[in-house]
Amino acid sequence: MDRFDAIEAFIAVAESRGFAPAARKLRLSTSAITRHVAALEERLGVRLLNRTTRAVSLTDAGLRFLQRGQRILADLEEAEQMAESERGEPLGRLVVSAPQVFGRLHVAPLICEFMIRHPKITAELMLADRMTHLVEDGIDVAVRIGHLTDSSEIARRVGAVRRVLVASPAYLAGKGTPATPEELAAHRLISFTALTAADHWRFWRDGEQTTVAVHPSYVTNSADAAIWHARQNGGLTMALSYQVADDLREGRLRLVMADHEPEPYPVQIVYPSSRLLSLKVRAFLELAIATRNWSFLTFGGKGEGSLPKAVSLA
Repeated sequence: MDRFDAIEAFIAVAESRGFAPAARKLRLSTSAITRHVAALEERLGVRLLNRTTRAVSLTDAGLRFLQRGQRILADLEEAEQMAESERGEPLGRLVVSAPQVFGRLHVAPLICEFMIRHPKITAELMLADRMTHLVEDGIDVAVRIGHLTDSSEIARRVGAVRRVLVASPAYLAGKGTPATPEELAAHRLISFTALTAADHWRFWRDGEQTTVAVHPSYVTNSADAAIWHARQNGGLTMALSYQVADDLREGRLRLVMADHEPEPYPVQIVYPSSRLLSLKVRAFLELAIATRNWSFLTFGGKGEGSLPKAVSLA
């Protein structure tokens, strides 16, 4: 039995809370993970995991060994990274996570450029509007929009986006342009549920929040679908500024009630604090910062809008 493989399998089971998710994370079969953990327990002469048909939990001995095992693998990774840095060339597999639209428009081209510059890198891009778990899902680095709540992640702020209300010029010409949240009751609304609730929307004025009840004519969990419907004169929808930047610049959509927007949301590149910053992740961060501007705060052209408040980017 390879001791490091067994320790890695045990840690994956403990962090993922199951043999099947650990197998997916390590790209092994469930039976192989089970054999590794059983062999480790036999070698140590102690049970590390309590197993039931529904859940896996750590024993007291397992909790103590988990902490030591994580340090062992961290030391091994550090030693490998030191050797890797001497070659000065990023290599291996890089897993990146990002929101659906932002990832398609901005992260995918960045990964392509990164792989051209570093041909020994293989990459996987995971696009999801839900919050992914970096360690459990085996993600090296993620692009996140919004404020972070997980203290186990290290973040580098690289930009900011606005949450905007938009509609097509033709729709506004026919229905009028609302100036206050209360006036939305007379309009057709499109709800993108990953950003807004389907039955109420929140707005801000001079730092004070207000909530209004809404009755959308169209509800979808797809930003692309909501924005497309707005372009077809379907009504007003909320979106993040990067999602509609081109539409605003080209005049296909217009900003509405910009003075009722919340503070801009930060765009951040994050990675697990439990992992050392590998050469491949460091190189990816450097490329992202040096070659990309991920601040979507103003728009040129017909859809020009100004920030409701000044923003300082770190």
